Amino acid sequence: MKGWQSTRATLIWVALALAICVPIAIAAGSELMAWRGPVYILAGFAGIIALGLVLIQPLLIGGYLPGLSAYRGRRAHHWIGGALALAVVIHVVGLWITSPPDMIDALLFASPTPFSPFGVIAMWAIFTVALLAALRRRLGLRLRNWRIIHIPLAIVIVVGSVAHCLLIEGTMETVSKAALCALVLAATIKVIADLWRKRALRSSSA
Repeated sequence: MKGWQSTRATLIWVALALAICVPIAIAAGSELMAWRGPVYILAGFAGIIALGLVLIQPLLIGGYLPGLSAYRGRRAHHWIGGALALAVVIHVVGLWITSPPDMIDALLFASPTPFSPFGVIAMWAIFTVALLAALRRRLGLRLRNWRIIHIPLAIVIVVGSVAHCLLIEGTMETVSKAALCALVLAATIKVIADLWRKRALRSSSA
């Protein structure tokens, strides 16, 4: 039994690593890289890494990653949230350096590209969650109130990030990109469904 649990845990971690690293590796081999400058490449890969971190977040909070206690999962969720915000900052700043007019249009929701509004909305949702998480104790937010705020924002982050990614025709390969986006959606739906199920059980037993 212990052998199977160890094998299962290893398979889960390997699958997670492949889900994140394969799209990055394929993007690194894209022919479009030859036409991009280093700052633009850094910004692009920061965006891809950010999407991978969005996948990890619901897996952590849902307790689906073996070997992590509930406490360690929450702490990892907190720190990876910070890393996600940093990756988005690098993504935005890099794109701003390479093309300020395009970024101004995107931030003002005046860009003609269909993917821009989704990315900007997801960005502000990420920054909002990061700021509230940093100020949670000072604001006196209890766990229930924090979840009421955090879950809708998390949904906005996931939907916005996935739509932003799928609508971009860039260095990411289509199949691996779609697979990563599907995993992000599936993990988020699973966590939300589990939270509602637990809430329903508590209500029925009260």
